[in-house]
Amino acid sequence: MTVTLAFVCVQNAGRSQMATAFAEREVAARGLADDIEILTGGTRPAEHVHPEVVETMRDVGIDLGDREPREVTVEEIQRADYVVTMGCSADDVCPAGWAGENRDWDLTDPDGKSPEAVAEIRDDIEARVAALFDELAQ
Repeated sequence: MTVTLAFVCVQNAGRSQMATAFAEREVAARGLADDIEILTGGTRPAEHVHPEVVETMRDVGIDLGDREPREVTVEEIQRADYVVTMGCSADDVCPAGWAGENRDWDLTDPDGKSPEAVAEIRDDIEARVAALFDELAQ
């Protein structure tokens, strides 16, 4: 059975993009391509991934330069087993209609932050994603 993980935010231009990239890396490293589907989107997507996020992710060998924020649909959220919001106000997407488990990571928005601040957010997201995959492996 495939487990669907959705990383959702308002703009889908920072935190959810980082979480998605780290989750994709975990899927590849753990050989879970047939077991886990990764989904990301925003309720009001930005036009591009925040430049400071692209730069900070490059520092850990992940290129987000070609990624584009996208809108998440209600149908996608409803079929997800886990919906992880990033601490942003994603009020447009009501948890009452979600079939899966909802988690909010309450992360600071990296938009406009210093490289050091974005790196701290990135490292926090990386650790949370790894912990989520550890939990799913049990």
